[in-house]
Amino acid sequence: MKEIAQGQSFQNLVLNNKIYIDKTKEIYNLLKYERVFISRPRRFGKSLMLDTIATLFEEGVETSFKNTWIYNKWTEKKYPILRLNFLDFGRDDFEEYTRLLNNQIRDFAASINLINYQHSIYSSDCFLSLFKELESAGKTIVILIDEYDSQLTANINNPKLYKKFQKSIKRLYGIMKGKRSIKFLGITGVTRLKDIEILSVGSDINDLSYDTTISTITGFTRAEIKKYYKDYINLAVSLEKNIPRKQVTNKDRDLFLDKLAEEYDGYCFDEEYINKVYSTWSVNTFFTKLANSKLVRYGDYWFDNGGLPSVLANYLKTHTIKLEDYAYDIEVIIPDFKDPVSLLDMKQEVLMCQLGYLTIHDQISGSGSVTLGFPNKEVQRALERLIAYKIFNIKSFNKNVNEKIFSTSTPDKIIEELNKLMNSISYEEYKNINERTIQGFLHAFMIGAGQNVITEKHSALGRSDLVLEYDNRRLVFELKYAKTENECVTKLQEAIKQIQDRKYGEVLPNKEILKLALVFNGDKSVRQFTCFDVVK
Repeated sequence: MKEIAQGQSFQNLVLNNKIYIDKTKEIYNLLKYERVFISRPRRFGKSLMLDTIATLFEEGVETSFKNTWIYNKWTEKKYPILRLNFLDFGRDDFEEYTRLLNNQIRDFAASINLINYQHSIYSSDCFLSLFKELESAGKTIVILIDEYDSQLTANINNPKLYKKFQKSIKRLYGIMKGKRSIKFLGITGVTRLKDIEILSVGSDINDLSYDTTISTITGFTRAEIKKYYKDYINLAVSLEKNIPRKQVTNKDRDLFLDKLAEEYDGYCFDEEYINKVYSTWSVNTFFTKLANSKLVRYGDYWFDNGGLPSVLANYLKTHTIKLEDYAYDIEVIIPDFKDPVSLLDMKQEVLMCQLGYLTIHDQISGSGSVTLGFPNKEVQRALERLIAYKIFNIKSFNKNVNEKIFSTSTPDKIIEELNKLMNSISYEEYKNINERTIQGFLHAFMIGAGQNVITEKHSALGRSDLVLEYDNRRLVFELKYAKTENECVTKLQEAIKQIQDRKYGEVLPNKEILKLALVFNGDKSVRQFTCFDVVK
């Protein structure tokens, strides 16, 4: 099997015979626009895309592109590449940012022999001098800017420094506008903002973030995974079915891809809502771990790799994300979605979409609204884990400790632990408490704690509120909410009857079943599970 590489170097993939999913057709379509901007969530292949473009312009196709779509179609000559990755510059110190950026421009000018280039302590002057000398020397360059919004996302809670970076960055794009010495300008980032010239009125930069023709330029399509990862798919199926790899059929592979899709597919960057892609990082990590361990495990690789994005970590210092707001798909009006002005006042659901926690669930029309929702199970669990950290004011969960409690403890001990949990909630921040929010709190905690939890578990006779599955035990929770202690008794009887009548938990495989009817007393002086019963 070809090795899988999690890197940003195109040549490392190709020259070392590692898996490279050919995106050169999409890149060819992208390069027609000459000045482009694309936003994608982190770990989605933006840097590899830019590196592939850089290799095309720097070296042509002979060295690295012989087995790609673009090989016999590329006719451009070679150009110098100015690469600016804003992650490399300071994000909390404006002077450091300016110094590092200016030095990189100076070094680039020296590398292409612009002997009259004038260095400055001001980035705008450095850019002006660079383009002046390029024009005087009759030189044309390619500019590739990665993570353009790094300084802005790092200062979402520091308006003063945010605006200082915003003003500087906006000035740089204003200087680049219309320059004939730029053959191609490619810009990537996580967020799409109008307050820095890129997407503002009059800009000559094309926002292709949701352009259909290049919607699969990052991420992997189902067909691509089936083609390029066939050996890994065969290994996964053989392990799951305990059969030799040579006996794996096309139907087996399709069924496996269906399961993989539930976990990692569903991202859509296509305004027509036609093309969807799997998470690049998650798929590569899944197959790498599969090959190394010979175990099929659907982990939460996207979240676990980078944890909480810095922009969201900063956002959560002054904002609340409520689970109930994401229980269903969300409608956002088109202007709010397509033209967010600034990170400082962007709508939360739009920010969550740009960060990769939500994706579009229908077409982006010229007017009206667009529907946003979770792309897949991995991302839904990631958001629920994030919300759990916020709700319960903790930084991490001990999976093993919680698993022991729920898989072996008595009902009394389980209720005791649940009440400790509910005591940690800030009810000043979460005021609208009802049966659904209680269910949401517990579900968020279970996800955060790494437990195998299912909400609204279907059976032939109905849905239970919460189910925990372990090797030795199945816990079924039916939750009710009461406003007073007197109401608790009636609610408890409702929960017991519901479990009995609908035979919750009585499904295969057979194991010990612990059926718990619980009532949360929402009285401000109580706020505990005060009534519960083990249903036989």
